[in-house]
Amino acid sequence: MNAVALITGASRGIGRGIALELAKAGFDLLINFAGNVAAAEQTVKDCVAGGQAAGKAIRAELCQADISNTDDRKRLIATVEEKFARIDLLVNNAGVAPTVRADILEASEESFDRLISINVKGPYFLTQLAARLMIEQQAKTSSAPVRPKIVTISSVSAYAASVNRGDYCVAKAALSMLTPLYASRLADHGINVYEIRPGIIATDMTSPVKDKYDKLISEGLTPIKRWGTPEDVARAVVLIAQDMLPFSTGEVINVDGGFHLRRL
Repeated sequence: MNAVALITGASRGIGRGIALELAKAGFDLLINFAGNVAAAEQTVKDCVAGGQAAGKAIRAELCQADISNTDDRKRLIATVEEKFARIDLLVNNAGVAPTVRADILEASEESFDRLISINVKGPYFLTQLAARLMIEQQAKTSSAPVRPKIVTISSVSAYAASVNRGDYCVAKAALSMLTPLYASRLADHGINVYEIRPGIIATDMTSPVKDKYDKLISEGLTPIKRWGTPEDVARAVVLIAQDMLPFSTGEVINVDGGFHLRRL
């Protein structure tokens, strides 16, 4: 029996990278996406092929859902239960950047509300639903392929101020509190909860600022002088997913090239 992972926002970028690595590790997958059907379908095909190449027979299914929507969140959890009859890993990855980067003296309430709804409210209440299902599963059976876990992908923007995207920073800072809250609440149920905090990762979301960060990285912004990749983040997820950190919960894992270090 394969373990089952639900990954939000998994059609491209970091989410796609996580899905591909979990497939190689032998996880069945529910790939959530918001709107890009073609990208999501390609991710499913690539995950199945990647699993086969690694000697793993895995299943990958799709579910379109907007995690900021209550009914869509419920449908997402119902789908993982219907398709796989269980969930062993929730990866809260879906998130959006501001449509327009604006100075905090000019930024709009509409942008703030959008980011809080998708980047905070969505994962907060999706985690609630997933945790309930994980607890129900444990009450029904003592056999499981892995211990249940919840992983949230946040950002260095949770603590690094960017005054031209304050709404994003505030949303990521709020999202970071999800991990200690749920880690405390779910420990008695054997459910470990983690946050992975990526730094500058090469995705389509960061492509518009490539020149800016190329320069900053070359000048020493990070001790490890390169862009991060979705695979870098994915490897941290796989480490957690495979029960390699059983005595840790509420932990923040930085995947940022050392950006978080304070240096003189």
